[in-house]
Amino acid sequence: MGKTRNIFLVWLVWPLITLGIYRLVWWYKINREARDLDERIIVSPGVAVLAITLGVFIIVPPFVSVYKTGERIGQMQAAAGLASSCNGVLGLIASFVFGLDALYYQSELNKIWAHLGGAPEGTPVTLPAPPGAAAGWPEQGPVTTT
Repeated sequence: MGKTRNIFLVWLVWPLITLGIYRLVWWYKINREARDLDERIIVSPGVAVLAITLGVFIIVPPFVSVYKTGERIGQMQAAAGLASSCNGVLGLIASFVFGLDALYYQSELNKIWAHLGGAPEGTPVTLPAPPGAAAGWPEQGPVTTT
């Protein structure tokens, strides 16, 4: 289970106080939460952080990481039994407007944790069975994302 965080602290306060370090730690944590929530979401949190830091020298990786993280959050929502309302494109656009992607993504993550009961961070959760599982459909393989 991931952590419910105050969206304004994540977006503005902690990054300002820590001179941006919090943003990197938060980025690592939300990508780790994606990996830990559903085994079908394949992501390396360290690579995601590398993409938004050193990837800036190649120009493209930070944008790919922001987009893919939004898509992962959408996959997390679906895995938790919610409608997938998080959109990587919206997150990417929001990142150009005062870094609002952090506010948007944390808001979407908070919906997942509230839906799953708000247990403390690190608590294992049982995800609802996918809709096709009840009908005897074969289970999908891993969802690969980078």
